[in-house]
Amino acid sequence: MNKLIFRKFYFDILTFFMLSSLAITAIVWVIQGVNLLDIVTEQGHSFKVYFIYSILSIPKIFSKLIIFSYFLSLYVIINRYDENNQILVFWTNGIKKISFINFVLRVSIFFVIIQLTFNTIIVPYTQNLSQKYLKNSSIDFFPKLIQEKKFSKVMKNLNIFVEEYHDTGILEGIYIKEKLKNGENKIIIASKGELEKNDNGYNFQLYNGKIINIDKKGNFNLGFKETVYKLTNLNFKTRKENKLGEIKSSFLFSCINKFSNNRKNENIRCGENNDNLFAVKDIYEELFKRIINPIYIIILSLVCSLLILKSKSELFRSYFKFIIFCLGFAIIVFSELSYKFVSSNIQIEILTLFFPIMSVILFYIYILIRTNFNLRLL
Repeated sequence: MNKLIFRKFYFDILTFFMLSSLAITAIVWVIQGVNLLDIVTEQGHSFKVYFIYSILSIPKIFSKLIIFSYFLSLYVIINRYDENNQILVFWTNGIKKISFINFVLRVSIFFVIIQLTFNTIIVPYTQNLSQKYLKNSSIDFFPKLIQEKKFSKVMKNLNIFVEEYHDTGILEGIYIKEKLKNGENKIIIASKGELEKNDNGYNFQLYNGKIINIDKKGNFNLGFKETVYKLTNLNFKTRKENKLGEIKSSFLFSCINKFSNNRKNENIRCGENNDNLFAVKDIYEELFKRIINPIYIIILSLVCSLLILKSKSELFRSYFKFIIFCLGFAIIVFSELSYKFVSSNIQIEILTLFFPIMSVILFYIYILIRTNFNLRLL
């Protein structure tokens, strides 16, 4: 009988968690999707690319919301059981309060494993996959960015004008303006040309024109019958380098293991190649967010469990529930900001690293005292 009661309780938590997390994730995804529309409007990608790229952001959004969705689910379900007197079913069937709390702890560990899986494996993989997909799409969609009789700003520092763009791929009346460093400009005018694709992207094969280099001293003209203008060396609007959140957890661990004594150093950098170097301090903070933050789910489960320790007849019960909710919300906020403290002095670093575990122990001891525990019930 007790197993059926706990199974029903677990099913209610899981159902509410799935519905609430999916609903909140969908809302955040739609809002974020509006901000990602510049992939289409500015970078020239198709709606297919936009949709796939935005879909790949869902695991990251879901992972961020797991801790809040779990706290909300547990808080609402325990409150619902309490208000509807369903909680009495546990006590009338001989289930002790400490046994109820131990079950909640076991459930919370399941959600900790879920968040750890997302943080360390799924989110870095999908984020890296989405960025690779967007970078490859930038190359494929480059020809579509060029339009007849219009100035096309296809890159951050490049404008292209084409008089005619034939279906065969031949371009006529080509004008290219590239912004260089120190306020310098390069202008290329060609009567005819075509785009040539290679492994790294596209290049312009240009015929019968001239190159004009303009700087503070004046300008320099150079005519040509045939030349190649390399687009692969230019700065596309699409980001080329990876962000820290897109790097595999195993590689981050190897960096910290290599520079463990300098883990809080901003000047030492580690990366997969020379183009993706990250400060060891940032890597240390990123690993903290991925590994330590999920432990706060256990703290939240104990905070919610405090709801069963107040009887209905006690005064200010509604205020107590409000305080519990505010405490839980404050813990969630702190968990999201705590990674900043690991880069402080050694005392604060140790305190930050062990704070979640110490909090779990202290909360649990407090609950044991309040429930007049018996060791055989643990």
